[in-house]
Amino acid sequence: MVKFYPQERIALFIDGVNSHITARELGFDIDFRKLHNLFSSQGRLVRCFYYTTIHEDQNFMPLKPLIDWLDYNGYAMTTRTVRDYGGEQGGRAQKRYSMDVDLAVDMMEIASHLDHAVLFSGAGGFRRLVEAVQRLGVRVTVVSTVSTQPPMIADDLRRQADNFLDLARIRSKVAREDGGHDRAPRTPRQSEEEEYEEEYEEGEGDGEGEGDDNDNREDDEGEETEES
Repeated sequence: MVKFYPQERIALFIDGVNSHITARELGFDIDFRKLHNLFSSQGRLVRCFYYTTIHEDQNFMPLKPLIDWLDYNGYAMTTRTVRDYGGEQGGRAQKRYSMDVDLAVDMMEIASHLDHAVLFSGAGGFRRLVEAVQRLGVRVTVVSTVSTQPPMIADDLRRQADNFLDLARIRSKVAREDGGHDRAPRTPRQSEEEEYEEEYEEGEGDGEGEGDDNDNREDDEGEETEES
């Protein structure tokens, strides 16, 4: 169980692609309005950071409604463009950008103004970041899942975190009402941008969409985040 203090200063750091994949593996899509409201009710929500990559090709612009909705509704957006470069024999080589550095810089910069950082990612590369922020006196909760096979969270990241919150436990509180079950499974070669295009082509909507194990160390006081 994860406990929050009523006057605790909280910030969310959401790895968009990682969280999107995790939610889809659990069979639902995240409603970011509900997510914002959930954590706002737990303490003083200082900031919600959201990180994702977008493709420069206009064909993938249907992701823009989600980005715009988040930008207008309390999320600090960081995006990086994925570009195609000329490859050998006229082929195209795609350059992908990792958002890990952007997320790490933001978390370190704001750490002195926080009591509790909530990281939505299962990537093991964040373990050192979590350790560094903890040394500054900030508690860190990592949100991912061990309800899939294999688990979506790196074992060393889960062990390092002060708390681990399984996304499956808060599904009823943050899931889109349609559940996200009406879409065909993603093929192995289908890119994340292609999947986003399918999801957001209907327009801006309600701010829904997108998007290896830790001993759960609990405090004896505070307000519990109710888990279903």
